[in-house]
Order: sequence, then C-alpha cells, then structure tokens
Amino acid sequence: YWREQLAGLPDVLELPADRPRPQVASGRGVRTVFEMPEPVVGRVRRLAESHGVTPFMVLHAAFAVMLSRLAGTSDVAVGTPVAGRGQQVLDPLIGMFVNTLVLRSEVDAGGSFARLLEQVRETDLAAFANADVPFETVVDAVNPVRSEAFAPLAQVMLVASPAAEGLPSAIDLGGLQLSPVESDEVPAQRDLTVYVEIGEAGAWSGSVVAAADLFDVETAAGFADRFVRVLDVVTADPSLPVGDVDLLTADERRALELLPAPVVQTVNAGRTLVDLFAGSVAAHADRVAVSAAGRVLSFAELDARSDAVA
Repeated sequence: YWREQLAGLPDVLELPADRPRPQVASGRGVRTVFEMPEPVVGRVRRLAESHGVTPFMVLHAAFAVMLSRLAGTSDVAVGTPVAGRGQQVLDPLIGMFVNTLVLRSEVDAGGSFARLLEQVRETDLAAFANADVPFETVVDAVNPVRSEAFAPLAQVMLVASPAAEGLPSAIDLGGLQLSPVESDEVPAQRDLTVYVEIGEAGAWSGSVVAAADLFDVETAAGFADRFVRVLDVVTADPSLPVGDVDLLTADERRALELLPAPVVQTVNAGRTLVDLFAGSVAAHADRVAVSAAGRVLSFAELDARSDAVA
C-alpha cells in the first residue's frame, strides 16, 4: 500500500521561507500559540457531521489547502502521529508505540473543498488501515531522497489530540512523582508542525513549531493565522473552489493597497507583440534581425519565414 500511495512523491514541500535551507538541519525551532474561535470550531464540527468525516479530516483538508497554495503545488504530503496500539493486548504495556503516517492529497485548485474533503476521507481511512507498518519501514520501502537538510516523505506534520482539560500537571504513583520537564529549547524535527487541542466545547487552542533554520517566529504566527482563516472560509462555504480562498492577512492587504497603481497607459498600449514586430519590419526591413552560426536573417526575411510557419 505505502509503495503505491507514495510513489513519485516530491522530495520536499518548499514553503516560502525567511532563509535558504541549510545543508544540515540544526533541529532548533520557534514556537507560537494560536486560538481557533468558537464559531469556526462549531462549523468544523457541523461540516464533519454532515459529510461523514471526523473533525481531524476537516483540519487535514484545510491544512492541505493552505500548504498547496503557499508551496505552489497540488501534491501535498502531511505527516500525523497515531497511537500505534492497534491490538488490545498492547494496551497494558509500557512503551513508545506511536507511529507516523504520511497522508498524501491531490489538491485541485478548481475543485470545491467538499470534494477535497471526500478525497481526504478516503486517503486518511486507507492510511489508518495500514498504520501497523512502522514509519522507518515505509521509508525503506519507498526509498525517498535522503538528506540531512529535511525529513523524509513529509516535512510538515499535523497533530490533533484531545484537550488536556482537568489533567493534573504532576502525578503521584506510590511515592513517585511524575511532572513535565520544562525547557527553553524548542526542538523541530520537521519544517513545520501544527498542534491542535480538540476540546469538548468552546474554542480550540493550538500551537505552531517551525524550524528556526527557515522561519522566524512571526512567520510561524503567520502560518497559524492563515490556517485559521482557511478553516473559517471553507467551513462557511464548502462549495467554494479551494483556489479562491484568500490567504492574505489584513496587514498584507493594506500593504498591497499602498502600492502605486499599475502603469497601463504607455506608448504601445493597445498594441500586440505581433503589431510591434510588424512595425519593426516596416521600419527596418533590410537590417539584421537574427544571426547565428554564421547565418543572418533580415527583418523582412524573418517576417516572411514566420508567416510561412504560421
């Protein structure tokens, strides 16, 4: 399944970055937080219910739209973690069973979001059905380009998990206290990772971790802002072609409005390239227009030959 599904996948999903990609990734990242407003969350839930999908699939489809538009490609691969405990016998065992799935989408700019959501549903269900294959084994089987500059198969990840509401920050187990380790370092295994905490009610919180090699924290915040904007638009009108989703921020739109108006009234306004060439032929019929390998063509000869070809 994975060999067929990921055959011909582009080596890298190149998002617009603040800096060129280094030859060796440092693994350092920057983090920013965001909130998905309650009205958007409500529409995500309703859209998921009406189309027979999960909220994660709606998030995935909207995320793919954003990545496709920003990277200028229709072929988008997004990684996502799964629990990896597909069998009940594994439930009581202690250990790291988490696996990574690569979800590949073909984003048609002229197609509606509703149609993309149907495709994402099929893709995600098939991927979850083949989730027992370890990611490392998939990489070996697909054999993508290996590089120290980027992660194989998927450089972007979407992580959606239940909100940790009401969970204690520390846990006591028979005299042993477990608590999170806080660190100022932000690790980044991939170019971009978006985390969304799906709560039972109200707004959803999220965060973005971006590779510091490529992105500033302001750019990471811009990714979060665009993601929420895409979700807002496509859940309000799923019939909208995904290529028509407006990704510009308010600041970017104001910056565009401050640019001078394009110059449209010129000396040659209203004339085509053919008209301009015909004028050159009339003015310079005997002058050399093209020379190559010791041969020359005048404007008149070039005009005659191009007419013959046409």
